[in-house]
Amino acid sequence: MGMASANSGGSEGMELCIFDLRRGQQEGQELDKILFFFPADLPFSTQLSVIGLSEGLITFTRIFSPEAACEVIEAERHSHVFYEAEPDIWMVMVVEKSKEAEAIWRVEALREVLKEIHSLFMMFYGPVREMLEKDPSGGQIRAHLYPFVMDYLSDFLVGKKIQLPSFRDCLKECGTVQMLTVGREAAIEVQSLVRVLESGAGATHCYSLILFQDLLVSTTLSPDDTINLFAYAVQRLSPRALSPGVSSWSYLRRGSTPSHVAVGPTFATVSVSDQFHQLHATSPSQDNSYHVKRPLQHNRWSKGKDGFLVTDIWGTETGSLIPSTPTIWLQQTGERMYLCAYQYKSLTLILLVPLSSILNGEQGVSLVKQQVLENASLKILKVEEKLSKGWGGENAYHVSGYRYLLIDDDRNVSRASPPAKVTTLAKESLLAMSKLREEVDLEKSRSKWDNADRDKDLEICIRAKNNAWVIARTTRGKELYMVLERANETLLYASDAFERFSDRYCGGAFSLD
Repeated sequence: MGMASANSGGSEGMELCIFDLRRGQQEGQELDKILFFFPADLPFSTQLSVIGLSEGLITFTRIFSPEAACEVIEAERHSHVFYEAEPDIWMVMVVEKSKEAEAIWRVEALREVLKEIHSLFMMFYGPVREMLEKDPSGGQIRAHLYPFVMDYLSDFLVGKKIQLPSFRDCLKECGTVQMLTVGREAAIEVQSLVRVLESGAGATHCYSLILFQDLLVSTTLSPDDTINLFAYAVQRLSPRALSPGVSSWSYLRRGSTPSHVAVGPTFATVSVSDQFHQLHATSPSQDNSYHVKRPLQHNRWSKGKDGFLVTDIWGTETGSLIPSTPTIWLQQTGERMYLCAYQYKSLTLILLVPLSSILNGEQGVSLVKQQVLENASLKILKVEEKLSKGWGGENAYHVSGYRYLLIDDDRNVSRASPPAKVTTLAKESLLAMSKLREEVDLEKSRSKWDNADRDKDLEICIRAKNNAWVIARTTRGKELYMVLERANETLLYASDAFERFSDRYCGGAFSLD
């Protein structure tokens, strides 16, 4: 089951594919099932070999678990990570194992990468299956998937190599949002602003999302739609995202690890951009007639004179040079929405307006923006001022002596020690935490289909090689992970420190009393 390498400068260590089990079932039509494959320059015979093995594993495991096929297969030399994005639409990442200490990862973290690719793709284009039904040839979906996934992978580029989440990212949680803690007065002002924003747009079903710095302040979207739009906003729309060369402390911003830190696992011997150009040159699926938009491209957003963010990614309005307003697809309602983003200092406001409510296209959108400026400008100034006064800076959520990750699964919210503080931890501490999180992931996977055990409390403590205490405690949909490098020799001391943190910062949610 060894993984073949590209004949000409392909990827060494990682392969990522998306395929449809309903396609290519007839002899001679096997290529039809391939919707995306990285690296793109692998021979089709090798691509089919990887997908054929994945298909066989899926079919085999479904015999024993019809409702949930395999999530990961650990072979001697590779990890095969599976994610069924939609019925019979599978995403598989095959990662080569290495003896190097840096090449250690959490399987669930890699699955989260696959989940985020699919979720963001759906936010812009809708379900993969719907696109396949509109164009059974598969040309349209391939033309969209290839540049989209490659643009997504570019966020993991360090130099000319891809660095996927490793043990050094064990105190981060993808698929969650990070909230800004606000006082009562500021919260009232934010609520007032939200009402003005959504009523001033003149549509009955508007939605809004407000960020301060890279943190969420308010949302009226569903949890899934909030996660997707928040991830996109942090990566492409926030003030830091619009400032090339400015590093970010956000938990979601990638490619910002300090240069003195060795990270991994490292994959790909050629850059993603090179792969993308090769793909366009060699793939028959790339047809200009599809008018593919690339929403994940870097440096394509800018701030206009009126404060609204503009981009030419969606092209221009017919017969004019005015950039077309971006649109997204809401997972909860299935509606297409105009995305109007406004920025004032550290405050970013995103207003979503249904396409069905705007009858005259860009002219109608311009009127909505004008109404927002007229009705909400003073409130925007007031909210930004209050949030700035209460903002504690990049280390606002640092707790001296602790390195932690707090997750609320019910609300899809996480909070963690600032990344700059996490980098001060010893490698041994991070490796121990990564191993601990793997144990928790395994326990959660075991109980996923057993409703009786879903609320089971769990506590795991590990003494790392460097004598640091690494602790995890889960209870009632909440998880707290903690590294204590300067703790006393005894477990009792570490447990007391954990309890003090829980009482002071978590309302006692993880206390044993």
